[in-house]
Amino acid sequence: MPTHPSSGKPVSVAVIGAGMAGRTHAAGYRNVNTVYGAGLPPVRLAAIADANIELGEDAARRYGYETALPSWEAVVEDPSIDAVSIVVGNHLHRPIAEALIAAGKHVLCEKPLAGSLADARAMAEVERTAEVVTAVGYTFRRSPAIAAIRDHVRGGELGDLSLFSGRYWCDYATDPNGPLSWRFKGGPGSGALGDVGAHVIDVAEYVAGPIASVSGASLSTQIPKRPLPLGAVVGHNAAPVSDEVGEVENEDTASFTARFESGLVGTFSLSRTAFGLPNGLSFDVVGLGGRAAFDQHRPAEYLFDDAQPEARTRGARHIIAGPQLPYFAGGYPMEAPGVGGGNAEMFTYQARAFLDQVAGVAEPLPACATFADALRTMEIIQAVVESSRNGGAVATVPPHA
Repeated sequence: MPTHPSSGKPVSVAVIGAGMAGRTHAAGYRNVNTVYGAGLPPVRLAAIADANIELGEDAARRYGYETALPSWEAVVEDPSIDAVSIVVGNHLHRPIAEALIAAGKHVLCEKPLAGSLADARAMAEVERTAEVVTAVGYTFRRSPAIAAIRDHVRGGELGDLSLFSGRYWCDYATDPNGPLSWRFKGGPGSGALGDVGAHVIDVAEYVAGPIASVSGASLSTQIPKRPLPLGAVVGHNAAPVSDEVGEVENEDTASFTARFESGLVGTFSLSRTAFGLPNGLSFDVVGLGGRAAFDQHRPAEYLFDDAQPEARTRGARHIIAGPQLPYFAGGYPMEAPGVGGGNAEMFTYQARAFLDQVAGVAEPLPACATFADALRTMEIIQAVVESSRNGGAVATVPPHA
């Protein structure tokens, strides 16, 4: 059961996966007690596990963890570890999560929830009876600007919504000589749609409410073959490759239209082969009385427009992130507008929210997404795949619980 802060017992954490995102989880745990003041028990940085032991040792050294372990099983078997982030290939999420939960450990799993819809459903079913905290890393929920836009929508400041347009355009797969890593395997829906699309779908529902159906879906692959790697591939990094090539099994781009339960229409496009866009999550939400827009390439601001009384001076204005936005006050060493912000801070807020749940603190940050929430995202992704297979026909999404 969750450790209570009054016990004074440290919360012991581990990260499974020492790659790009794993290191960001590791840094987040390291920083959790530097934000939002007192309340969280001491955090013990216990271990980072990776089959590539040199990579794990390097991450442990960089982020101050006690040891590097050679396997995820070693984390499961360590009774001193309380809470664990799973940051490895999607197909490994289910066996690792189930073993950790059975061992009584709290779990924060990266998105998408699993490598298949069947595995995701099984994980959500395990969550229903679990006596530990289970959470999913939808990090963009922790963006001060995105959370502020959600508040504008929930407060009725944009009026009745008329359109949501979401995009996540990235360029990490534009090089045809990039290695055939696990990201390019797994079948339709597990490529750009599952990798970056999961984030923008979650942001859409977080801001604008549940999606009821999708239609007009199209999936395509621009680079159908890639060279086989000669060794381990870390994150999106280049790696030595052989002369042999293999088939890319999933999509490089995807687009679709969504109908929300409220009647709102949304348009979505995702790409991992969009030149010059390293991390291009962006969206516009438009209503009858206002609009807002966000671009992750400018994460410390957002665009806002409403029906100001003086028509001559109406127009979009940039809101610069500062202590007036969610997460900012108490979340930055320099609490002043215009100091910037980015992924590192969001991962810290996410880790803090997860450990707030684990420790049962009195005034926690908003709770993390659940396995059930992430299953819903995968059901939407599956509906997009079905629509694409049926020439863009409407595919319904199971009702929001």
